[in-house]
Amino acid sequence: MSHTNPAPGGFGPPSQPPQQPAPGYGSPQSGPAYGYPASSPYPAAPPAAYPQGPGYAMPMQPRNGMGTTGLVLGIIGVVCSVTFIMWFIGIILGILAIIFGAIGRGKANRGEATNKGAATTGLVCGIVATVILPLLGLLLFASVMGGLGAAS
Repeated sequence: MSHTNPAPGGFGPPSQPPQQPAPGYGSPQSGPAYGYPASSPYPAAPPAAYPQGPGYAMPMQPRNGMGTTGLVLGIIGVVCSVTFIMWFIGIILGILAIIFGAIGRGKANRGEATNKGAATTGLVCGIVATVILPLLGLLLFASVMGGLGAAS
């Protein structure tokens, strides 16, 4: 045999030196792959934000729940007062609408809420459901009874 470099152990074909992979195949050892630059095309992450100084806290969110509740209760109270079958429920909802509407207006005046119009509308609807519609119903009832008494 004329092998000049036998494999370890002294027999067999000679050992081959490690071969480099052909360009474009396998994982790249270094440098750009597929024609893209080595650096990312996206900008680097911004530096960490500095802590805010005193007085720059996030402002409180407006609390519009009381005014909105007054508005909803006032509308439902007016509808219940118009249907004379549920006038008692309309009066109760009207009283609640007056309370919630007044609290909502107070919060809006102090700057804690931003729905002064809704609170005012709830207050007015509560007054209409509590006072005016039952009063009109009483006047209608009295006029019907007076008309029946005069016809006799």
